[in-house]
Amino acid sequence: MKLLTHNLLTCNIKGVKNGFPLKIDATEVVVKESDFNPDFIARMIHKIEWKALVSAAQNLGHGKSLPEDISGREKELCENEEFLKDTHHVLMEIEIMEGNLICPETGRKFPISKGIPNMLLKEDEI
Repeated sequence: MKLLTHNLLTCNIKGVKNGFPLKIDATEVVVKESDFNPDFIARMIHKIEWKALVSAAQNLGHGKSLPEDISGREKELCENEEFLKDTHHVLMEIEIMEGNLICPETGRKFPISKGIPNMLLKEDEI
């Protein structure tokens, strides 16, 4: 599971009000090189929750060069190739292969197996 995917997931258990961001408990993380597409990364900057991304990346030992907050600087940063490359690395090249995503409110664990998060809810959680 890429951190781009992680940034889009939330806990949808009935009654949960604070289901984002999911905490990451990774047991296997790999880095897979991928083609750099600066236009795609620049478009994604406006769609992701930045602080959650930086926190997740740093939790996994990456993203130290990323700024904590980009509010009001998005346009300027999207013209900075080094920033876009660092963001590309975090969004597209870091993959969680095994572990769990944990709901911040309930503590419910959603397993990640072979890079695929299982976000299916149990019958009593719907």
